[in-house]
Amino acid sequence: MSNYKLPRKDNWIGRSSDQQLYLNEKIILSSIKSPFQSNQNKTIALLGYSSDEGVRRNHGRVGSSLGPDAIRKQLGKMPNHLDNNTQLIDFGNLECNDEDLESLQSDLSVAVKFFLDNNAIPIILGGSHDLAYGHYNGLSQYLPEGKTIGIINFDAHFDLRPNINGNTSGTPFYQIATEHEAKNESIKYMALGIRKDANTKDLFEFAETHHANYLEQKYFCMTYLEHVELRLMQFIEDVDYLYTTIDLDGFSSAYAPGVSASSPMGFSPDIVLKSLKLILESGKLLGLDVVELNPNYDVDDQTAKLAASLVHYVIHKV
Repeated sequence: MSNYKLPRKDNWIGRSSDQQLYLNEKIILSSIKSPFQSNQNKTIALLGYSSDEGVRRNHGRVGSSLGPDAIRKQLGKMPNHLDNNTQLIDFGNLECNDEDLESLQSDLSVAVKFFLDNNAIPIILGGSHDLAYGHYNGLSQYLPEGKTIGIINFDAHFDLRPNINGNTSGTPFYQIATEHEAKNESIKYMALGIRKDANTKDLFEFAETHHANYLEQKYFCMTYLEHVELRLMQFIEDVDYLYTTIDLDGFSSAYAPGVSASSPMGFSPDIVLKSLKLILESGKLLGLDVVELNPNYDVDDQTAKLAASLVHYVIHKV
């Protein structure tokens, strides 16, 4: 296992009550190295991917290794509306040792399958977007034979760059696509919020030739809500399970200044929440992550609060 750090209680701060009114009072701390069995109706497993090695390799601005704990510190302050039969467990962080990103991705796969084998829903806190490769593999290893999993990526970028010089935060879906191609399968991939000013033409060509679904940012907004929902429903109907990944750099910097690659031209939280509602109502969600929070560039914890609010929404609706 990579450099694994146990969860820390001081990441879960906030108001106190005698009724578990806040998530810092609801949270349970545990270890991925300990036997674990969910005895509740619902268990949500939080794990941090505390690495920015993929961003560094991709020539981005580093700092996303600090993201998981920054999300926890905002999430703990938020109100708890979970019922008594729902467990919320923090399993700490996986960290990158000696720039060995590939081992970290492999360890994440093992952890994700561990959660699913124990009837827990994995929510991974990032960390650079290379975690998607490890997360997806863990979900895939859990799938029953013959079942399909679709990827829904909220992002400004396709992250379909070739990994000729090693895995980076820009390569995870290329890796997944080429591995499916080797098995004569097509990747089930939908990217929402893609920007032409953030992706080269060869990435669009790769997406087209591999039959990837995508919506450009100019159409991923409330003005086109009906169209967004129709495209999403069509994609969801075509798969058995869903893996959802939210890259915070897809949001406009008006909402998310603290990311690895910020831009004022991104999407807004309202269209993401509408989309998440459809995903959660489908009952097909198998795992979710929130990535690319970079506290070094955040303003008044605005991006950390956005990330925490998204997680808060999901854990109460899943």
